[in-house]
Amino acid sequence: MRIGELAERAGTTTRALRYYESLGLLRARRTGNGYRAYDEADLTLLRQIQLLRDIGFELEDTRPFVDCLRAGHPEGDACPASLEVYRRKLAELDAYVARLTEARGRIAEQLARAESAAAPAPRCEFTCEGSTP
Repeated sequence: MRIGELAERAGTTTRALRYYESLGLLRARRTGNGYRAYDEADLTLLRQIQLLRDIGFELEDTRPFVDCLRAGHPEGDACPASLEVYRRKLAELDAYVARLTEARGRIAEQLARAESAAAPAPRCEFTCEGSTP
């Protein structure tokens, strides 16, 4: 298939495919007239990249998964390098969650302190329902 068809089937742009090619993540073969040619394996690679990007991986983090697929594994995360990327990403997320939890706790403490120190709102002594003052 040509680049336009691959982009359409993958739900991306030809520009993105050329960029992936420039990074070595995607390898185009050339037809006799110079057109880029791709196959179903390339679509599988793209879907792996997109899946990983959708869940927060940087583009360079997808390389071990692509390499794993190219090595003949049916899944891109079956290789040790891919598993290591998963472990690293989980550690990053755990650290981020810990920072967020700490920040949330500090904000909750500040709010509680501020609420207890705040002057109570003045109460209205008069009600004007049904009468004019």
